[in-house]
Amino acid sequence: MLPSTPWLNYPVRVQPHQTDYAGVAWHGSYLAWLEEARIDCLRQGGIEFADLVNLGCDLPVVRLEARYLQALQFGQTACVRTRFVRQEKVRLCFDQWVVSPDLSLIYFQASLQLVPLQRPTGKILRILPQPLAAALHKLGQQSD
Repeated sequence: MLPSTPWLNYPVRVQPHQTDYAGVAWHGSYLAWLEEARIDCLRQGGIEFADLVNLGCDLPVVRLEARYLQALQFGQTACVRTRFVRQEKVRLCFDQWVVSPDLSLIYFQASLQLVPLQRPTGKILRILPQPLAAALHKLGQQSD
């Protein structure tokens, strides 16, 4: 069972183009779902990713630790659970799990670190844009 922490849910369904010849979800599909879920997580925190980009900020993943635990098959539904864990200096740390809709099975687990960069120079933003800081604060305060 998942720990009782502030998780946000993003439903997914395995589509044909996300599978290999055997109908098993391709490993890269999980990473695409994680990105979709993080963008949705920020939206739920109060900022659209497009608005963040318009502010001159990008959030590339600089570290990813992933564990594939059980394969998803074509047509299956799952839930990507995302939570903002903490800020470590300039790194924004997220946990993301892909689980069954009833939360009884864990298919995939990942821990990610993102770093805010100034667009287009690529320089690290040591002070977060206020809307991003507010969204992360809100996400850290939410509970299931």
